[in-house]
Amino acid sequence: MKSSRRKFLTSISMLAASSAMPITQFDFGINVKLKIALVGTGIRGITFWGKRLVDEYSDILEFVGLCDINPGRLSFGKEYTGANCATFTNFEKMIQDSKPDLVIVTTKDATHHEFIIKAMEMGCDVLTEKPLTTDENKCQAILDAEKKSGKNLIVGFNYRWSPYNTKIKQLLADNTIGKLTSVDFHWYLNTYHGASYFRRWHGQMESSGSLWVHKATHHFDLLNWWINSEPSEVFAFGDLEFYGKNGPFRGENCRNCNHQSNCEFYWDISKNQFLTDLYTKNEKYDGYIRDNCLFRNEINIYDKMSAQVKYQNNVQLNYSLTTYSPLEGWRVAFNGTEGRLEAWMDIPYYKEMNIDQAEMHDKEMEQSNEETENNEPIIVHKLWKDFETVMVEMEKSGHGGGDKRLQDKLFRSADSIDPFGRTAGSRDGAMSVLIGIAARKSIETGTAVNIGDLTNLQPKEVRD
Repeated sequence: MKSSRRKFLTSISMLAASSAMPITQFDFGINVKLKIALVGTGIRGITFWGKRLVDEYSDILEFVGLCDINPGRLSFGKEYTGANCATFTNFEKMIQDSKPDLVIVTTKDATHHEFIIKAMEMGCDVLTEKPLTTDENKCQAILDAEKKSGKNLIVGFNYRWSPYNTKIKQLLADNTIGKLTSVDFHWYLNTYHGASYFRRWHGQMESSGSLWVHKATHHFDLLNWWINSEPSEVFAFGDLEFYGKNGPFRGENCRNCNHQSNCEFYWDISKNQFLTDLYTKNEKYDGYIRDNCLFRNEINIYDKMSAQVKYQNNVQLNYSLTTYSPLEGWRVAFNGTEGRLEAWMDIPYYKEMNIDQAEMHDKEMEQSNEETENNEPIIVHKLWKDFETVMVEMEKSGHGGGDKRLQDKLFRSADSIDPFGRTAGSRDGAMSVLIGIAARKSIETGTAVNIGDLTNLQPKEVRD
């Protein structure tokens, strides 16, 4: 505990070296725990950034405030996390009264910028859940506020920290397949996980910026990090052809629907006590419905997406996202001047496996310390040679083991050097969402979109 607060505050300033902002040095007292405030007491906020921090890091940090516009969720969130702190429905009052060192933002995507900017203006560093924000104007406003305030921003990209994804990074950095030339990346959301986005606010463009932003920001950040460059141009296709108005029938929500017996997507939220306590019991405060109809007419995001992305180092990316697949998993292939690297996760045909698709996402999101390690392959195929299989020890829970490694780096070993550069700052957050924003604009206009035209950030050939 003795120097944890000072180490964290110093290390977050060093993130600015990989952002558009100048480094700011900190020199706070060394005998005080890091003071944290959290805004947005939804599921991600109170589990990963709430309860897990309380359970695992209370010796070095303390919550000094929780904030949400929904007083019911706020009350449940405080009880669930075990945080011994005041609660607020007014964000500015929370900052004024609790004086946190770090504000964690886990609100609806479209409002991230409001709390990021206000927190920095009020003298706080910020850690935000992905995505950074939902459009280029909000992105620019965040970058401007970080520069003006002298405060710093971390984006919680946990997938970088999975041992499997880190091994891919290492193999590419070691030039295992020579100079990288192109990448094929395809992500499949199954009819349990994929459908969940369309039940919630994520299904409306004005709230999530579409899955190009909310979900694909994970993928684009991984790709930017793996490719070790920044995107320069995007051309994309997308459409809504499965969910929303395309459904054969629609109802008010799953609980109050006349089609429960013949709808394959019927989901009984009452069977999940946690979601019932967090959401259903608190609908009366803000009208947020967690089990909305997948086929409601208000849905206006894309459910199938593909893009071509050109990078500053001339690598070409082919990307796709499917939201109604029978399986949940992904495939990636890297082509280089000396060979090819292939990797995948949870593709049931590649080995004898019997995966319950309904439980798969729950396991990935689980914040458990239970040992769930296994071995997964990466294929390295050199030109003119037979392929080799590299086996990687990894975990299934907590986003492939990435969740706990991200938090350990931030709060336990903040001043240690990471040879893989996995901690993400504002520039990383911007470059990931700008691909999705450019993809949206490309679909709307039918033309390629230059990343450099969206904000004042100009893409670099090689990441810092």
